[in-house]
Amino acid sequence: MSKPIVAIVGRPNVGKSTLFNKLAGERISIVDDKPGVTRDRIYAQSEWLNNKFTIIDTGGIEPERDDIIVKQMRRQAQIAIETCDVIMFVVDGKEGLTAADYEVAQMLRKSKKPVVLVVNKIDKVMDEDNKYEFYNLGLGEPNAISASQALGLGDMLDQVIAHFPKLEDEEEEDEFIRIAFVGRPNVGKSSLINRILGEDRNIVSDIPGTTRDSVDSYIETEEGKFILVDTAGIRRKSKVKEEIERYSVIRSLTAVEKADICVLMIDAEEGVSDQDEKIIGYAHEMNKAIMVVVNKWDLIEKDDKTLNKFKLDFQTNLSFMPYAPYLFISAKTGQRSHKVLSMCKECYNNYCKRISTGVLNEVVNRAVLMQEPPVVGSKRLKIYYATQVGIKPPTFVFFVNDVSTLHFSYQRYLENQLRESFEFKGTGIKLIFRERKE
Repeated sequence: MSKPIVAIVGRPNVGKSTLFNKLAGERISIVDDKPGVTRDRIYAQSEWLNNKFTIIDTGGIEPERDDIIVKQMRRQAQIAIETCDVIMFVVDGKEGLTAADYEVAQMLRKSKKPVVLVVNKIDKVMDEDNKYEFYNLGLGEPNAISASQALGLGDMLDQVIAHFPKLEDEEEEDEFIRIAFVGRPNVGKSSLINRILGEDRNIVSDIPGTTRDSVDSYIETEEGKFILVDTAGIRRKSKVKEEIERYSVIRSLTAVEKADICVLMIDAEEGVSDQDEKIIGYAHEMNKAIMVVVNKWDLIEKDDKTLNKFKLDFQTNLSFMPYAPYLFISAKTGQRSHKVLSMCKECYNNYCKRISTGVLNEVVNRAVLMQEPPVVGSKRLKIYYATQVGIKPPTFVFFVNDVSTLHFSYQRYLENQLRESFEFKGTGIKLIFRERKE
């Protein structure tokens, strides 16, 4: 199941960003921030009581003002509300209830999303009575907290995770393989999806996204049932001038997080950009199934060495994911476009692959015999046994004598041995090392 999304909304200067930073940046048994996603910290990962979720920070909502910047901020918040599973509505416990709070509360009620009311800036016990006037908003029990001092966050997060969707709520959608098409603007993501949908008419339904930058299309073919997610093109940060466009980035990153397979689309004429590396690097960090589609191949002058040269160039720039397969297509002419879903299904099968414990340990023991772990300090790593504990991605636990003796190069060696033995083409795999006594 994909991680739930929590949006933090409210008027300006009520402490939304302070709360966001506290959840995203400090270890209060809650978070582990993912580096390198967005530098402006509007999107981060959190955890509470083994429930992992994504938090989105928003600009302050000022319903009564009508200037352009405030309209953009209001639209940003609306996008976050449409995207999320739970809303944290932050109000100012020192300033008290305002007319703007009523306006925001009305806006949140219309969304029909679960709302957790958070009364911030309650820095002293004697100030806790300030929360009672916020019952007038009609959004249930107010949670008194101090974001700056990390007070009351536990009870607040208990309420947040109580609203997370249960597994059975997503069983029907889990029958579909979710594919996110990502990349820069104008590389042909929409053209490819239209080509795929046009070739096979057995479409379950088309569901337009709630914002300009996301459309989910449901399609059923001989390969299986798929959700094709068309995301907004992600431009270099220096070129993202509109505040609203930053939320297109959020939607694209959210699509990656919820996807089973991420298809990075590259323009054959332009090659791999820094932004391509960043967005697919995020998918790689999450060990998603990944494939690379090089579009506009019909525009390239070719000889017998062209394909290998291009593939080598792309693999050099994306060297951190050598397991990803490449497909060279033309969405415009349809050249090899029909192969996209079959390759995605192959990646997905590997993403869900299970290996028996006996066969796994045979491979691990043979790998250790071929190359012993290096000595770290005065000790050498000893692997007792390994077992697979999960799929999506395939996750393996190695029980060892001392985790501190594990060298990153040996971990990479073990991963490569597993890949060679079990054909994990097109998917990330996750290795976990745990100590146990002999």
